[in-house]
Amino acid sequence: MAKKARVYVTLKRGVLDPQGSAVNRALHAMGYGEVSDVRLGKFIEVTVDERRPEADERKRLEEMCRKLLANTVIEDFRIEL
Repeated sequence: MAKKARVYVTLKRGVLDPQGSAVNRALHAMGYGEVSDVRLGKFIEVTVDERRPEADERKRLEEMCRKLLANTVIEDFRIEL
């Protein structure tokens, strides 16, 4: 059997987000002045074999994030199983 894991990757606070700033400005120009900040990130869906224990799945997914899915120097990640 397989199940979906969700990985959310976002820039760390303090790291400039030029794309988020551009979207924020565009929203203001479109009349959405209530928006005070926009930060963009990545959503990654990974299908994993559910025969592994959840703790092992989480450990493997964290390893995937550190090695490939996230740049841990400037990005944080969050995993949902």
